[in-house]
Amino acid sequence: KVILLNDDDTPREFVVMVLKAVFRMTGDQAARVMITAHQKGACVVAVYQRDIAETKATEATDAGRSAGFPLMFTTEPEE
Repeated sequence: KVILLNDDDTPREFVVMVLKAVFRMTGDQAARVMITAHQKGACVVAVYQRDIAETKATEATDAGRSAGFPLMFTTEPEE
């Protein structure tokens, strides 16, 4: 599963944009994931096969880095 980690520096609008672009979410879905991560510290974004999850987590994290934000996505096995 891909997990979004909360940080206090990445703008909410940017997080929503990345969720929509990388994970093909609607605006409403992306906003819910972003708010959940903000409130709880982390949020499961989606569940994929491991290689796909790792690729998407890297792509989303890299999007934040290239824009100068500490946005972080990670992966962990689905139980």
